[in-house]
Amino acid sequence: MKKLKVCEIFLSIQGESHYSGYPCAFIRLSGCNLDCAWCDTRYAFTGGEEIAVAEIAQKALSLGAPMIEVTGGEPLVQEGTLELLELLSRAEGVRVLLETNGSLPIDDVPEAVHIVMDVKAPSSGMSERNLWANIEKLKATDEIKMVVASRADYQWAKEVMRERIRGRCLVTLSPAGGAEPALLAGWMAADRLDARFQLQLHKILWPDAERGV
Repeated sequence: MKKLKVCEIFLSIQGESHYSGYPCAFIRLSGCNLDCAWCDTRYAFTGGEEIAVAEIAQKALSLGAPMIEVTGGEPLVQEGTLELLELLSRAEGVRVLLETNGSLPIDDVPEAVHIVMDVKAPSSGMSERNLWANIEKLKATDEIKMVVASRADYQWAKEVMRERIRGRCLVTLSPAGGAEPALLAGWMAADRLDARFQLQLHKILWPDAERGV
């Protein structure tokens, strides 16, 4: 069985996505293939403890949460992540989430896993790395997250929704760190946008905590 480099495993409240607010066990894997301007988990880019996939699953399941999210860094940079997702998806009574930056193929992610996929806006500095073919692989219950730092990002996000997403899945828009949340909320309301406005709940609840939330 494969091993994965793990940054941390912890219990918290789901702070993003359409499942925001639910208790959730998090498996944060190490390593990332992107470097977004507003990244808040750079501590997960390097290091990590090598742990067998079965042990990772057992540790997360033992936390007893109704859902488990595999995140990073970028989880799909490690080959064994698909094996971990498959193992977790077999557990009864647990919803499994994968948070991915959208730059790597999601073709082999188990059907039972709820995918939360980023689409990188221009001000991230990584928009050229969006793997647009992934959108066609998403289920109607999966979701796309776009982080918005400016009016230009917002206009870009609306264009992506109209031209590429076309109602295929759920969509969340979040203000980047330092951006004014009320501006984004106002733009979305004025446009009657079919998307969810999202603040990072864990940052509101525990503003001074960098890890384990």
